[in-house]
Amino acid sequence: MKKIIFNAVLLCTSTFFLFSCSKQIDEVYQNPNAPTRVPVEKLLPNIIASMAANASGHGTMNDIRYVGAYVQNFQYANSGSVFDQMGDYNTDVAQSTWRMHYYDIGQNNVMMIRWAKEEEKWDYAGVGQAIFAWSWLTLADYYGEVIVKEAFRTDQITFKYDTEEDAYNLVRQLCFESLENLNKTGGAVSQANLAIGDQNFYNGDTGKWKKFVYSVLARYYNHQSNKATYKPDSVIYYSNLAITGIADNAMVKFAATAISGTNNFFGPFRGNLTGLSSVSPTAIRQGDYIASLMNGTKGAFIDVADPRAWYMLRGNTNGTIKGVLPNKGQIASLIAADRPENFHGVSQNSTSVINTTPSNDANCRFIFTNNAPFPIITASEVLFMKAEAAFRKGDKTMALQAYTEAISLSFDMLTTTYNVNIPAGKEITPAKKAAYMAQVVPATASGLTVSQIMQQKYTHMFGHGVLETWLDMRRYHYTDIDPATGLQVYKDFAVPTGGDLFSNNMGKLVYRMPPRFNSEYVWNKLELERIGATALDYHTKPLWVVTP
Repeated sequence: MKKIIFNAVLLCTSTFFLFSCSKQIDEVYQNPNAPTRVPVEKLLPNIIASMAANASGHGTMNDIRYVGAYVQNFQYANSGSVFDQMGDYNTDVAQSTWRMHYYDIGQNNVMMIRWAKEEEKWDYAGVGQAIFAWSWLTLADYYGEVIVKEAFRTDQITFKYDTEEDAYNLVRQLCFESLENLNKTGGAVSQANLAIGDQNFYNGDTGKWKKFVYSVLARYYNHQSNKATYKPDSVIYYSNLAITGIADNAMVKFAATAISGTNNFFGPFRGNLTGLSSVSPTAIRQGDYIASLMNGTKGAFIDVADPRAWYMLRGNTNGTIKGVLPNKGQIASLIAADRPENFHGVSQNSTSVINTTPSNDANCRFIFTNNAPFPIITASEVLFMKAEAAFRKGDKTMALQAYTEAISLSFDMLTTTYNVNIPAGKEITPAKKAAYMAQVVPATASGLTVSQIMQQKYTHMFGHGVLETWLDMRRYHYTDIDPATGLQVYKDFAVPTGGDLFSNNMGKLVYRMPPRFNSEYVWNKLELERIGATALDYHTKPLWVVTP
């Protein structure tokens, strides 16, 4: 670019007496890094889409396919995946969270907030700050140390890393700045105008956006449960102000038109759940752990079949719910008749893994249809956070109440939002819901355990809340013991060992994703060396937030 501009200047000088070309040069050779004024109403839709997966396929949904193996929501249909082994593949694989935050949301959101303030569209500014609060928290929980103070600077090509705590401090600051702007009513604030950019999230409802911000604050405080400064009362306080009903669930919506980017990333139209690469996560199936929790063969509720399974998971030709073991593949894990359909409803056979993408989503369900909304934060998650905080505080009565309501709303979300293509006879009825809850909700508060809370939260978060589940499991160091039972909090969760554990882990479990290869390891290596990110086992270094 510099060479082109230099030659153009020479040309202009040599022909000065013929005509003036300065304006022509400005028009032809515009600085691609200079901000071009764009209506904030046009910036917000792609920013929101990036929270799930935008038209380019970047967002949390992309990385969920990988991290899902760490928490055993998903496993590879074929054996040999480093993610099944709790390893990392140090390329741009599993790096959409980095790109989502710094690039797809990034400067777009920086400019949207700036221009919204200049135009006194305080609602747009508040929404942008709310999204940044969420994405900074998501980023820090995924990577640990990240670039905070020098982020989004256009005059640098290398950037200094800051601590995870720095990112957390910014999250809290942004939440309160967002609430301040969302509470403003003057200037150019308008629900109808906000809805223009916000049609695929909250349709311009600032009241719901404020509940979203309070939900982020609840997460912020809940994540710090291992810290001496942990404040369960703050988790409870913000949970009470947050999303508490399914009508307020924060979901990215999809129009499912003939344009690929308007479809759900997990739906068959976009074809992101097919393929057989040992690196690519696309040949995935439901894991044995989630299937066993829901069919009642593992976990805290033995012999209790969960009726939600037929809404969320896939059956097999035996008419049962089973899953694939980590690093074994479905052929080694299960006999032919027990192998689950893929998430688009295609049955499996006895000799090979079938990943055919159907031509439509008529046999797809849950978050795997073309127009399925994708949850970012739900009322059930918020109530599970409240239940855990109340339990840790010692208020088991409050904990039981929140736990019970969280499970109930989990059922309601499925029957209200995802009540499509359910196998005949497997529909959830009020009687089935009541019968299940009678078996998993203790009769008295004294019977509640943290294991019950976290297992039910794990089940509810299947598929969509994977990144949050990963943080939960790291907070409990995967295998921490529940003092009330003497068993693991995540009962029967088996971490990979021996040859099933990635060799670079050096016997340790995964706690973070290394920074994005294509920008950081290529352009910012000195900083990576400073923070230790060039070590083969860097991905096993525990996060600040999960350590005392």
